[in-house]
Amino acid sequence: MAFRLLKSTFFLVVVIALSCGNHPGKQKQETSIEASNPVELDQETGLVLGANRTEAYLPLLQDKRVAVVGNPSSLILKAQQATGEANYTHLVDSLLSLNVNLVKVFSPEHGFRGTADAGEAVKDGKDPKTGLPVISLYGNNKKPKPEQLKGLDVIVFDIQDVGVRFYTYIATLHYVMEAAADAGIPVIVLDRPNPNGSYVDGPVMEAEHTSFLGMHAGVPLVHGMTIGEYAQMIAKEGWLKSQKEVDLTIIPMTSYTHNLEYSLTVRPSPNLPNAQSVMLYPSLGLCEGTALNAGRGTEMQFQIIGSPFLPATDYKFTYTPQPNFGSKNPKFKGEVCHGLDLRDINKLNRVDLSFIYNAYQDYTDKTSFFNTSNFTAHAGTPILQKQIEQGLGLDAIYASWKPGIDRFKAKRSKYLMYP
Repeated sequence: MAFRLLKSTFFLVVVIALSCGNHPGKQKQETSIEASNPVELDQETGLVLGANRTEAYLPLLQDKRVAVVGNPSSLILKAQQATGEANYTHLVDSLLSLNVNLVKVFSPEHGFRGTADAGEAVKDGKDPKTGLPVISLYGNNKKPKPEQLKGLDVIVFDIQDVGVRFYTYIATLHYVMEAAADAGIPVIVLDRPNPNGSYVDGPVMEAEHTSFLGMHAGVPLVHGMTIGEYAQMIAKEGWLKSQKEVDLTIIPMTSYTHNLEYSLTVRPSPNLPNAQSVMLYPSLGLCEGTALNAGRGTEMQFQIIGSPFLPATDYKFTYTPQPNFGSKNPKFKGEVCHGLDLRDINKLNRVDLSFIYNAYQDYTDKTSFFNTSNFTAHAGTPILQKQIEQGLGLDAIYASWKPGIDRFKAKRSKYLMYP
């Protein structure tokens, strides 16, 4: 297996400060990704992102025809200003300024500039800022085609993941590695923190239910790995359907730990607008396979849940989804939803099923609560839906996950690069 791990002693700190966010009927302090102000607070951590370690990967790109797999999260720190504010630049712009022969960009779900809805097909096009051709890796073309790889010498993958199995960027990573292996093109992964990297939890994916929402059997809903660690596992577990081994290089971070508190610089996707949504996503992402709206069509995505068919007496928080950025046709568009406001909930270190579990018990028409195929695709198993429908207690459901989690942790331990 061709695999390399490059190291460095370059140090830098990136921490996200708090900013104020206003929402209908409520004001609170939260970490807003667009308005966040990265400042140098703790010199002792020394965190450096893989993308910032240009001295490690630029020599690998010299005199090569390069493609980038990226999106709006593909940022590097350009300069630390005297005010403490950080100045970021996109990896594509950085490589072009360094005279790297960058010839095309591949973009995942939501597109290169990150404006497409979840599940929306993204067309090929041209980046208006750089003029580079942009090839979509979503819709009917999830895996790069041989003709799209022709003439390339190396592929650089740099996308911020959030550590949840059904978040599709790790599926894109799989297909890029598989296509690159077939074509004999090396892949360089610039590693980034996992904001949900401190724990492993949830039901594991069953082989018969794998899909783009979960391509690898035996992986729990929350895997607790960085994108670089996960790439290494994909390569070495034999998950790639290729006759050749992938030539994989990971550019690791320095001074990262899985328990490091890390808030993202930009939205990793349109409907994860802040740190609270990223933290709640492992628990509320399962709402996609139910009749619950998880905040799409509001500015509180994955921080609230609701439905017109929950009792107003018990679910006093109300909101009305409307088309907006990242959600052109939200569930229950224009209808008043009764639900829960979770914007103040404390940090979770597990998948919390109580929100969906209790909503099912209270739902007016239980027969319409689950979209069975979609819920199974997200959960990775049909068992979870049956457990909820049968009223199995939450502790018993959580306990049923443990054997699969333990098996995965034993496998995962071989690929961890950070404590």
